[in-house]
Amino acid sequence: MKKHSRFVFFILSLLLVLAGCNGTTLTAEVDEMVPVVKENNEPLKNAKAEKEENTLFDLSVSNEGTPIKGGMLKVALVKDEPFKGVFLAELNEDGFDSDIMSFASNSIFEVSGDFLITNDGIASMVVDQVNNKVTIKIREEVKWSDGEPLKIEDLILPYEIIGHQDYTGVRYNSAFKNIVGAEDYHDGLADKISGIKKIDEHTMEIHFHQLSPAIFSGGDGLWTYAVPSHQIGDIPVKDLMESDAVRKNPVTLGPFKFDKIVPGESVQFVKNEHYWKGEPKLDGVIVQVVPSSTISVAIGSGEFDIVFHFNATKMPEIKDYENITVLGRSELYYSYLGFKVGTFDSTKNSVVTDLEGSKMGDKRLRQAMAYALDIEGVSEVFYDNLRERANSLIPPIFSSFHDSSLRGYYYNPKKANALLDSAGYIDVDGDGMREDREGNQLEIKLAAMSGDTTQEDIISYYLQNWRDVGLNVTLSTDRLIEFNSFYEKIEADDPEIDMFMGAWGTGTNPSPAGLYGASDPYNLTRFTSEFLENTIKNIDSPQAFNPVYRAQQFGAFQEYMEDMAVVIPMQFRYEIVPVNKRVKNYSIDYGNGTGLHEIELISEKPIAHKKK
Repeated sequence: MKKHSRFVFFILSLLLVLAGCNGTTLTAEVDEMVPVVKENNEPLKNAKAEKEENTLFDLSVSNEGTPIKGGMLKVALVKDEPFKGVFLAELNEDGFDSDIMSFASNSIFEVSGDFLITNDGIASMVVDQVNNKVTIKIREEVKWSDGEPLKIEDLILPYEIIGHQDYTGVRYNSAFKNIVGAEDYHDGLADKISGIKKIDEHTMEIHFHQLSPAIFSGGDGLWTYAVPSHQIGDIPVKDLMESDAVRKNPVTLGPFKFDKIVPGESVQFVKNEHYWKGEPKLDGVIVQVVPSSTISVAIGSGEFDIVFHFNATKMPEIKDYENITVLGRSELYYSYLGFKVGTFDSTKNSVVTDLEGSKMGDKRLRQAMAYALDIEGVSEVFYDNLRERANSLIPPIFSSFHDSSLRGYYYNPKKANALLDSAGYIDVDGDGMREDREGNQLEIKLAAMSGDTTQEDIISYYLQNWRDVGLNVTLSTDRLIEFNSFYEKIEADDPEIDMFMGAWGTGTNPSPAGLYGASDPYNLTRFTSEFLENTIKNIDSPQAFNPVYRAQQFGAFQEYMEDMAVVIPMQFRYEIVPVNKRVKNYSIDYGNGTGLHEIELISEKPIAHKKK
């Protein structure tokens, strides 16, 4: 494929300018879509997620050698700032903490390769579609990492935390309100959620206002984690976030248990001798934050066994390493450009959209800004085509729902200029920058996350893309914003932010509920409309058990969001996982991944790359 010569020229020019300033040089189908219900209310396994032929990377690795006894797995978490350290699923809001918690997960369900809940986990589920009821039963003799038995109360407590008046997290949303009695409990009109009932020591029922196919993917308000009620049951919800039970000594159900936490830097786990699947083969795991600037050297020197959040921009630096195998898969992910067009009223738990009063309220302005972005060039030059321009807010891995016919917003500055002209954004004073429709100077504030050294180059290029069509776009806070502060500002509707570049790890449920609904805190652009709200509800409605109907509603959602251009999908990406050759077997296949308790090592220390 031909390189974007204009893009390359810009980057070279940028590097020369930066070198001159600081004396340094930067381096740089509708027929098989949703579960149907058998007579015993179990979903048939026909919700087919995309299984693309993986031609770029392997999904698994197997290394020859006799496993050692025990050993510590060394995991790198590539991150240029400290992790938050919120180790409770009900409160956690970012992927880095989630990756750390994966070694000690409180998840109660297992899922198939099609991302459907199975009955193979700690808990099993029976769906009564007629009566809008789900019955959940837990295995007997499952224990927490401190030896306490798992109780059905441990599955009920998460709902009482999320629905509580003092809960300030993002899980109390439109989906959660689908549980009968959730709103009364949240509003202080009841001391329990009436729709949740304990049947016996191992069984509970949840009554919903309605059920849809989303229930089989952990949607409709179903919560898929337990909490240790014996540890946190007496802690007031308002105090949970800063409690030792969340920050210092979490009790868990996973294959490993927390042993030592260095806040923001590292977590050491030891094996959980009470793990319900059996004793792990490793002695433990060490997860350590590693800056993007040093991760490639660390991989080559054999410091780590597995690397999470490795950026495709670093691939040229490790491609010749013989001590690793690079695994990869299409990720449940999309990055996006979001335009702020309203606020969130926390007293009413509702989005307030103000297109007329918002700087970014004109659809033609938003569409023009999308067409101005050379995302194709960035994907090719910086990411070596390990990212691709996204055309939709549904990742392609959900092939039954992703609309591949949508073209999306491709690089077309001519079209961008025409849209801006028609909308009345004209260069009045001849300085090359367009004024607003009233003839006033127009400055648009962009919030973007910091990252490795190439991130600054990429954002600078996007700013130049907009300048090329006459739009003066500057950075909020005059710099890129570190991850933790970035989302805090976005969620707080910081008035200095007109638009932002974010990303979603979508999870295994393709439904837009929870992200774009009128009562969803995660609806960060603050855009809603009657059509959007109805379409999201239709996707997760009883009628959606008809696969043709659900596919049509997913299509309507994608087409509408493309037209409104409040959220512009930017990139889909490959998840890249370097694995050291001392790891015996490891698979990242969605349908056949390696159990963490099964990982073995074939040498005492990770293997270093031999320089030639």
